[in-house]
Amino acid sequence: MELHVVIDGDKDLTGQLYRQLKEAVRTGRLAAGEKLPPSRLLAEQLGLSRKTVAEAYARLTFDKLVTGRVGSGTFVADGAARQPSLRLQRPAERPLAGSAMAEHWRGMSTPLRHAAPAGSARYEYIGGAPARDLFPHADWRRCMLHALRQGARSRGLYGDAEGVPGLRDGIARHAAFSRGVRCTAADVLVTNGAQQALDLVARVLVEPGSTVVMEEPGYPLARLLFSAQGANVVGVPVDAEGLVVDRIPDGTRLIYVTPAHQFPLGMPMSLRRRKALLARADALGAVVIEDDYDSEFRYEGRPTDSLQRMDKKGCVAFVGTFSKTMSPDLRLGYLIAPPAVLEAVGTAKHLSDWHTATASQWALARFIEDGHLQKHIRRCHAAYAARRARIIRRFADDLSPWFELVPATAGIHLAALCRRPLDVPQLISLARRVDVGLYPLDAFFHFSPPRAGLMLGYGAIDEADIDPSLDRVRDVLMQMG
Repeated sequence: MELHVVIDGDKDLTGQLYRQLKEAVRTGRLAAGEKLPPSRLLAEQLGLSRKTVAEAYARLTFDKLVTGRVGSGTFVADGAARQPSLRLQRPAERPLAGSAMAEHWRGMSTPLRHAAPAGSARYEYIGGAPARDLFPHADWRRCMLHALRQGARSRGLYGDAEGVPGLRDGIARHAAFSRGVRCTAADVLVTNGAQQALDLVARVLVEPGSTVVMEEPGYPLARLLFSAQGANVVGVPVDAEGLVVDRIPDGTRLIYVTPAHQFPLGMPMSLRRRKALLARADALGAVVIEDDYDSEFRYEGRPTDSLQRMDKKGCVAFVGTFSKTMSPDLRLGYLIAPPAVLEAVGTAKHLSDWHTATASQWALARFIEDGHLQKHIRRCHAAYAARRARIIRRFADDLSPWFELVPATAGIHLAALCRRPLDVPQLISLARRVDVGLYPLDAFFHFSPPRAGLMLGYGAIDEADIDPSLDRVRDVLMQMG
């Protein structure tokens, strides 16, 4: 890598080089301890004589900005970089043609962008986080080595926007096996997490002023994403059966739902409501986004069909993710789009990022093919079921005076609603003092007054830690009176 220095003309060459290197050191662009190029090499790169470079280095050494080490080279001196009295000179700010739009994006709230101390407590109930200790590192390492071998044999060109064929086939088989989804590999689009899948559908269907319906309470990042596309987002309430379909307004173009495990409250959508939703979508000509974010983990009741499987008119876009079954670090999700929009979302994917990283796709394809994914899900299911049962027992016992759990049959979190007035922010603050991370429900309400309560994720907490941590929560609640 060449050091960026610009020499103008043929006058004061030593001075030009000296001043630019001095500025790079003093502003921190050349960090303390960093090695400068040998004088012969830098002279060749800049088209200068070696003597010119050597003289510039000598002046920097005299100023104690660099130091020479016999047999090693020339290095930036300790303490020379970024003096406290110096400030980087920034261009004067002036209004830009797109400043209003930039301000619009800058002013957006960013819920779920976890900042410290989120996720840092000893006992963590953070939502959406799978168990790190259950991740199959050895199996995944072997699959990544396979992916590297695949990469070594490839032509090194860009891949298909829709994804690696082997992974698309694996996802189609997985979705059919676990959720009864009707699809082939040709219907699958691999995405950078479920969030990109939502973005792609919105890009091709939403125009400024389009009406988009979503659940209230609901997933705030979906609401903000649709709003960013210029949509008129309408929150429709949920009850014990899920989305209240009768409240969907005329003119709706897109409907976003989480029927298997309503986010964040957790109740499943009843069969009656599912049929009503599909009928309403058909009458409106609307597309339904079925976000199936964590339904692989089901603990009670009989399996229910996905909306996509029930759909006879081609109006459901099924969105899945491996962030809950595997890890958010992978950033792998998928979209099974209805035929009418499949080609359009493929084009949008190609234009937005061309394709998802192929190495991780090859690795996941092998992981699914070798049966590791189903094995991992079964192992996590057993652990999560035990954690869920322990939380339910505690909230039915000594925590029942304060909270009531919302019935849920799937997922990796439970919602607890307050039975009586309670200062939830104070509870969260006091719980963190005793090293318990709790998180409120109010961030998921936007169109209606929030209901006080907690989201209790049980992916990131060990079963053995649940009782000790909830003992601390109970003690805090008793101290609060």
